[in-house]
Amino acid sequence: MIAGDERYTSVNKKVAPDESQGWTVVLMDRATRFIWDMPCGRKDRKLFKNARRLLCHVIEPTGALTLLTDGERRYGSLLFALCSEAGRTGKRGRPKQTLRQGVKGRLKNKGSQRHKRGPKRPKYQAPYPEHPQTVPSLETKEMHANHLEAFNPSLRRRCAAYRRRTNMYAKTTGRLQERLDVYWIVPNFVRVHLTIRRVPAVALGILAHGFSLHELFLIQKAASM
Repeated sequence: MIAGDERYTSVNKKVAPDESQGWTVVLMDRATRFIWDMPCGRKDRKLFKNARRLLCHVIEPTGALTLLTDGERRYGSLLFALCSEAGRTGKRGRPKQTLRQGVKGRLKNKGSQRHKRGPKRPKYQAPYPEHPQTVPSLETKEMHANHLEAFNPSLRRRCAAYRRRTNMYAKTTGRLQERLDVYWIVPNFVRVHLTIRRVPAVALGILAHGFSLHELFLIQKAASM
């Protein structure tokens, strides 16, 4: 079960949010608090599509995935475009496109829950049709992005480029991504999470034990061919 959210900061100088290159997509595993990816850039289709490709790699070995997003419809639309399949029922007509078996997506309806006309919208909804054989075992109380919402102030405290009351912006998108890469390494492989009492990479089964900062500096990068 993976939660997805985005956050915004300025790069080089303060501009309109639509023109900024400081949008950051965060994908976090709900059970282990492992941060799968933190790419940054302009808020366009390319940024969201690259993040969704990572989820497709997660689907291949596991065969199942639940994505919970806090109101951003582009998460579900690009995931549907990358891992949808035609559900052939033997009936006449064009086959209906659905998500792969075992893949579920839930979207939170932000703002007013009621249209000007018509019934009240549900708080959470499936943005795209799911496979008929996918078990819809997802209760409403499980549909939230609370862990990512708690991650936001932690990122602002530890990364100066995301602090709202200072002008310590990153000069380029590449420099901002370097800071995000460092912050991706420490919480995943070094720091013990206060909730699960383990290093997230150990809880996910990637490592047998967490690294220390001294061990990280001793790791040598493999030479490129």
